[in-house]
Amino acid sequence: MASEMLYPVMPIYLKSIGFSILLIGILEGVAEATAGLSKGFFGKLSDTSGKRVPFVQIGYALSAVSKPMMAVFIFPLWIFFARTIDRFGKGIRTGARDAILSDEATKETKGKVFGFHRSMDTLGAVIGPLFALVYLYFYPNNYSTLFFIAFIPGLLAILASFYLKDKRIKNQTVKVSTPFFSFFSYWRESPAEYRKVVTGFLVFALFNSSDVFLLLRAKESGLEDTMVISAYIFYNLIYALFAFPVGIIADKIGLKTIFISGLILFAVVYFGMTLSVNIYLFFVLFFLYGIYASATEGISKAWISNITNKKDTATAIGTYSGFQSICSLIASTLTGLIWYRFGAEAAFVTTASVTVLVIIYFLTIPKPIKVSNV
Repeated sequence: MASEMLYPVMPIYLKSIGFSILLIGILEGVAEATAGLSKGFFGKLSDTSGKRVPFVQIGYALSAVSKPMMAVFIFPLWIFFARTIDRFGKGIRTGARDAILSDEATKETKGKVFGFHRSMDTLGAVIGPLFALVYLYFYPNNYSTLFFIAFIPGLLAILASFYLKDKRIKNQTVKVSTPFFSFFSYWRESPAEYRKVVTGFLVFALFNSSDVFLLLRAKESGLEDTMVISAYIFYNLIYALFAFPVGIIADKIGLKTIFISGLILFAVVYFGMTLSVNIYLFFVLFFLYGIYASATEGISKAWISNITNKKDTATAIGTYSGFQSICSLIASTLTGLIWYRFGAEAAFVTTASVTVLVIIYFLTIPKPIKVSNV
């Protein structure tokens, strides 16, 4: 709720305090790069230290504190600092949090557990923007106060994290140094199955640009601002409703099967975006996009946790998340360039076509095998 409350407001707020489109792009690039690189490092640090909860608590604390910081001063350097602190907090907590989820599940319930997490996370992505829209309806252009209000759910998340308790992890008695880029070495040490699966994930991420391009396409096709934001909220609602049941189904018929099904829906949506669409078709496409997200986001992490050793869960997920963030930055840049040079249709067709190739690649990967978690 805290983060997504500000998602539709952030670019408007930044422009209102003098940020250009270019500066906004640089800001988001630096912030996401910080999150991406720190996910791998802190995931590795969580595994080597045998601790999970402190990383979760510190991560949520930094993200919560960053919200009001962005409203206190409007100097560009301060905004860069506050936004980076927010993403740094995400990088600190992600690997450890996902490892906690993995530890609370069995191989047969990974999809259910990660699906439930995605449902709750995305429910916040529905409630947050809805609250922001209602607030701005009564207090238009009063963006800065919203940043202070967003601190409240952030604070509640910190308080809730104190109910978590670390489990004792076996064979974690020797402390070793963890250089910042040490997680890169995990790629060489990881199981072959992990490298095969994550390679497919990363190729897909390399062309899976920001959802902003979908919203821009909707805007370009004639939808009013309120309808564009409504479509975004609708997508998140579908995502939240389907993530948990899809996770349960994935445990029964296979994580790989569900993930590939999600990619097929993704390709359909992106091919569909090239058509001359009306408001009804847009909402159909965003409905399918919500189901795609529910079939891939949590499922990918559940799949990774099933093909790596338990002691390396945070490192494995953190390494993947780190590389994924970097690929996502490249993806948005590539899509923007293709859109600028050849038009929106070319951008969406390129992404959809590469997705079809990724689907074929995953079909060649054998059924995931269980690794020893001793």
